Amino acid sequence: MTGAPASAAGGTGRRPAPGAKLGAAAVNQASLWNIANILTMIRLVLVPGFVLLLLADGGYDPVWRAWAWAAFAVAMITDIFDGHLARTYNLVTDFGKIADPIADKAIMGSALICLSWLGDLPWWVTGVILGRELGITLMRFWVIRYGVIPASRGGKLKTLAQGTAVGMYVLALTGPLASLRFWVMAVAVVLTVVTGLDYIRQAVVLRRQGLEAERAAR
Repeated sequence: MTGAPASAAGGTGRRPAPGAKLGAAAVNQASLWNIANILTMIRLVLVPGFVLLLLADGGYDPVWRAWAWAAFAVAMITDIFDGHLARTYNLVTDFGKIADPIADKAIMGSALICLSWLGDLPWWVTGVILGRELGITLMRFWVIRYGVIPASRGGKLKTLAQGTAVGMYVLALTGPLASLRFWVMAVAVVLTVVTGLDYIRQAVVLRRQGLEAERAAR
């Protein structure tokens, strides 16, 4: 025997190594600074840059509008990849759960408001889309104690239609493409309303089932 105390010989009373807490902190930090969260942060940073580009030189310069479209496109692409990476590689964090929807609504909301302010898009379109998004978000909190309403295929199609339509409005399009973007936006608005009503239906059913389960458990 060496005569060393149990703590030094690896017994149960051993103190953690001096760097153990630092190592744990590094793991936690690494879990936060993962690729999915970094893409979400990039999208958040892009929001003010996108607004400045869209409104530069009065908001009607085709070159600045093209740069604004590029920023918007990057934001939409990161929206696709950050969620996929988080689910595929188990990179879901509390930060991501909060920041991801905020980033989504920030880039889309800023685009809609700026386009309406510039006179390119009717205010009622902006009101319908933003009102739907806010209403569905509040509704999710209303029923969260009973369960989570998953994103539907219709909801994903709605997001694609909105992103495509808004992107076309950000560009200074003329001729047939300018007419086409009107119809793409019309499809986006219809999908926005239809999927919103479907989410409301799901929320009502989920809440009713939750209340029935609570009454049965009494």
